[in-house]
Amino acid sequence: MGERGKSSNNHSERNKGMRRKDHKGNRGFDVDSSKKNQSGGAPNVKPASKKHSEFEHQNQFVRKEIDPETSKYFSEIANLFDSNEVELEERSVICGNALEETRGREYEIATDYIISHVLQTLLEGCELDQLCSFIRNSASVFPAIAMDRSGSHVAESALKSLATHLENPDAYSVIEEALHSICKVIVDNPLDMMCNCYGSHVLRRLLCLCKGVSLDSPELYGAKSSKALAKRLNLKMSQLDDNNLEIPHQGFPGMLTYLLSGLLSCSREDMKYLQVDQYSSLVLQTALRLMLKQDEQLLEIIPLILRCNSTNKKVEGFHIETNVAKEILESMKDNSFSHLVEVILEVAPESLYNEMFNKVFKNSLFELSVDRCANFVIQALISHARDQEQMGIMWEELAPRFKDLLEQGKSGVVASLIAVSQRLQSHENKCCEALVGAVCSTNESRISILPRLLFLDYYFGCRDKSTWEWAPGAKMHVMGCLILQGIFKFSSDHIQPYITSLTSMKAEYITETAKDSSGARVIEAFLASDAATKQKRRLIIKLRGHFGELSLHTSGSFTVEKCFDACNLTLREAIASELLDVKVDLSKTKQGPYLLRKLDIDGYASRPDQWKSRQEAKQSTYNEFCSAFGSNKSNFPKNTFVSDASEDAAQEIEVKNTRKEIDHHPTSGFKRHREKHAKDKDEPFAGEKRSKQKKNKTSEATDKPKLAGSKRPFLSGEMTGKNRHSNKMRI
Repeated sequence: MGERGKSSNNHSERNKGMRRKDHKGNRGFDVDSSKKNQSGGAPNVKPASKKHSEFEHQNQFVRKEIDPETSKYFSEIANLFDSNEVELEERSVICGNALEETRGREYEIATDYIISHVLQTLLEGCELDQLCSFIRNSASVFPAIAMDRSGSHVAESALKSLATHLENPDAYSVIEEALHSICKVIVDNPLDMMCNCYGSHVLRRLLCLCKGVSLDSPELYGAKSSKALAKRLNLKMSQLDDNNLEIPHQGFPGMLTYLLSGLLSCSREDMKYLQVDQYSSLVLQTALRLMLKQDEQLLEIIPLILRCNSTNKKVEGFHIETNVAKEILESMKDNSFSHLVEVILEVAPESLYNEMFNKVFKNSLFELSVDRCANFVIQALISHARDQEQMGIMWEELAPRFKDLLEQGKSGVVASLIAVSQRLQSHENKCCEALVGAVCSTNESRISILPRLLFLDYYFGCRDKSTWEWAPGAKMHVMGCLILQGIFKFSSDHIQPYITSLTSMKAEYITETAKDSSGARVIEAFLASDAATKQKRRLIIKLRGHFGELSLHTSGSFTVEKCFDACNLTLREAIASELLDVKVDLSKTKQGPYLLRKLDIDGYASRPDQWKSRQEAKQSTYNEFCSAFGSNKSNFPKNTFVSDASEDAAQEIEVKNTRKEIDHHPTSGFKRHREKHAKDKDEPFAGEKRSKQKKNKTSEATDKPKLAGSKRPFLSGEMTGKNRHSNKMRI
């Protein structure tokens, strides 16, 4: 929901200190940069407890130098493997022998910059018993290996190799024994590993392995995926609490519980430090995500992380003391802690969420919304609201301040509130009106709503807003476009000012919007809304003459497809004609072949009359289906096009009188059109009884694909540029 600037929690795994390449100012390969905590800096937070500081100074491992003979031995093995002359069976024997040579010297060899590369190859190619033997032998120094810049790669390779053997059920007991030897050492003193930039990364992989999930899942490492954004803004076609965490293996539940107990068995003072530490916060976030939907465990873990420690076994739920609530509120402005609270709100059981909402956030929503870090927490809080009562509270605190939020660049909070209003079906009209009031003053025309939201940052960054004009060539504001996408999900009764503003924009502005990757989605959202067909055609007419150009753009091709589905036969012919002119260039693009096939441009070029008949037949069949069974969604309009001459003549009049008609009721023309052709639909057709039975079967059959499609993430087909064309149907 926007960017946190140069966030210290930018989780590009190895981008910050995780690479093997030496950095300026580092004189060796083992310089520990974990103390360079870049957390946001919450006030009155102590750097660490005395016990933790003393441990860091007193327990540093001193690496012994590798003797030349050992270096030569591993160098020869590396050259042998690079030559690709070793057979698979012989390779396994060599790996086992080489790992045996590391016995007693695991730390020195694993942390050597050059030999550690060879050791990684050995761990990936050895047998399971050899791998587990190495892990057990190195267990006592495993935390030290994991906290080294080179050794961390070795530790990760060992865990990845263990994961590859989980497919064999007979290997579970051996792997569990090896994991237990590691976890036993880690839980003895977990703070140093949790707060180390390399060690925390290894620890998160270990948690994933114990859970049985993929070790490379970006969501588990705190990455803000497009899926999370789509889910937060209600753009994902699934339930809010869907769990997309795939668990391919059964994992080791007992080991996971044992490890988590050890990680959380620290003092309140230490937990206060772990909350705001950049790396330990990531470990806690991963642990919480792995516990998703396990309410009993979460009701024990979250109070410990928040330092509540006030769980009452006799009373259902838990209680947050006033002083603890103030501490949580104060720390919310810290970068690392804000990330942590976001995850807590995502996974929290309902009773815990309600307690946090009432004790921590209530009456402080706007104050937190304008903070650089805390505003993301408020977005998560809004997105996971449970009922209309909570929506009402958030509305009272935030809606009157929409303009202030937009001026301060916190449009993500506004977008979240609009999305949850649509999800909970509460305050829908009020949200739309509040946004209009934030963008346009009472004495201004509402005709400028769309342009100002499309260029949200330019408009609110302008000193004299009364003189602001369309910014040609400028990139449209991503969050402003996302807000408009959410707006067009509402019923047309609530969004008439937005519809009027969009359809009355100049043709060149409409074209420029369609060419912008974010603006194109706004047009698509409008065409998929339940706005009147006449209003949609008014917009499509303004794109006439530019469909060929738009189809050559990756995002514009989807707009062309949506326009084709929403317009009448005359405009469909115009679109097909324009695409035919650019067919050669279009066929060379990634999206071109699909678009040409979907619109049947070859059929139009060879036999236009038959192409026209097929288009009419398709629409007639669809209209009959809608008449018989209706539609679950209002964005499937009936009578998409009619090919009679009166409609074509009306097109020419419509172009000239667009500006004059925008003040009239936008659906009146559509209603008259529906009444004009109602008689054709009322006439029974032959074999009506048999056809009804067939349609019932058809409705049952069509329900299954809808269910299957609901499980597919929305962005696999809409939000990510690389995958927008992977699905033949865009919802």
